Amino acid sequence: MFIHERKTWPNFTWNQKRVSALLVDTRYLQGRLLGRMEALGFKWREEATLQSLTQDVLKTCEIEGVALDAEQVRSSIARRLGIDMGFFPHVARNVEGIVEVMMDATYHYDIPLTAERLFDWQAALFPTGRSGMHHITVGGWRGESSGPMQVVSGPVGREKIHFEAPVYERLEAEMDRFVNWFNTNIEMDLVLKSSLAHFWFITIHPFDDGNGRIARAISDMLLAKSEKNTQRFYSMSSQIQRERSTYYKILEKCQKGTLDITSWVEWFLGCLKRAIEASDETLEAILAKARFWENHAGEPFNDRQHSMINRLLNGFEGKLTSSKWAKIKKCSQDTALRDINNLVEREILTKESAGGRSTSYILLNR
Repeated sequence: MFIHERKTWPNFTWNQKRVSALLVDTRYLQGRLLGRMEALGFKWREEATLQSLTQDVLKTCEIEGVALDAEQVRSSIARRLGIDMGFFPHVARNVEGIVEVMMDATYHYDIPLTAERLFDWQAALFPTGRSGMHHITVGGWRGESSGPMQVVSGPVGREKIHFEAPVYERLEAEMDRFVNWFNTNIEMDLVLKSSLAHFWFITIHPFDDGNGRIARAISDMLLAKSEKNTQRFYSMSSQIQRERSTYYKILEKCQKGTLDITSWVEWFLGCLKRAIEASDETLEAILAKARFWENHAGEPFNDRQHSMINRLLNGFEGKLTSSKWAKIKKCSQDTALRDINNLVEREILTKESAGGRSTSYILLNR
């Protein structure tokens, strides 16, 4: 029996004593992080938001096996935040779609959730009306033609059914009840409500595809509301992706269990704690970036140099060579070498000691 087949569905219960201690710890970490970020100033908080949202978008898609171009995601978010990147590459429609969903959820957390808004989110994820090679229902609940909504694994003929969602005839009533609960101001901590909303929505599984990404957007919406802050300084989806195997196991366990979902709530709060703790790395990177530009305030940098230094400070993938510089900044090899040599002479860049066919450069710790 799946949880949604039980007579008391969806009257979830949990062990208040076990959950309360975790909730207090999580709320403390939330408050401490917000306080540290407040001290950074608006510019660097925006930078932290850009990094966190970029990771959130990339990882919420990775959980579902969808790989996006990181530069396109970062560019799309930066444009919406009004952050100047110098050059904005072409961004694919599906990338723009998931960015719109995540930013709508967190930047408009105070706007009620409606069926129409959920339809818009799901349609944004699938702008072509297809999931891979398959046509899917977009901008509406799944219908009879979709057949049973099952989570399965294993080879054809020997599939294992991990979960089967409510039949399509129940969806309108199920989602009406969920949306009404979501929008009602009940006496419940919003972080706890975030964990319940995530589990409840993904158990209903109302769409042909995109349920996981939308469940995480709904969850992030309530987390933003719990902090009364549109800026994001940690990525819950990144942590879920790191713990992906456990995520699916705990979902399956609770979806096949009773209405007591203590184990899900405990895991969710623990995952959130670990996500906030992981944000220390983001904070350190932002502080390092702030220190670099403070140390070099007033020094001359052309637009190419300024942009490439920021790329290095953000965590440049691979090795920086003059040919990569020329390709990224769309300039000649000679111009790239002049830019680089100027920074080497000023002891901002240095040649890497490791040999190779092409000379590579790294940023000095200054």
